[in-house]
Amino acid sequence: MKKLIYITFSFIMLFSTAGFANATEKTDKTLTTEQQVKLTQFTNRVEEIRNLDKSNLTRTEKKALRSELQLMKKQANAISNGGIYLSVTALLVIIVILLIL
Repeated sequence: MKKLIYITFSFIMLFSTAGFANATEKTDKTLTTEQQVKLTQFTNRVEEIRNLDKSNLTRTEKKALRSELQLMKKQANAISNGGIYLSVTALLVIIVILLIL
């Protein structure tokens, strides 16, 4: 019985790696006008923050700017890369659940 589980797990891992290989290839994806407008808004806001005199800001204001920049970076990556993220931990949990069932 254990041998059957190991063979099944091996086939699952073998076929799942082929999907990851195709996902890493760059594709020419054209953005919609709405997405292009959103990206230009992000770049304009980043330029505003870069040109801002940060020496007069308090610690909480600087922290708010940093969190705003991180959020914009995540949103810009989601727009340009398709927006599907799956962590390694999530993959491991899925595999463990499949093995249990």
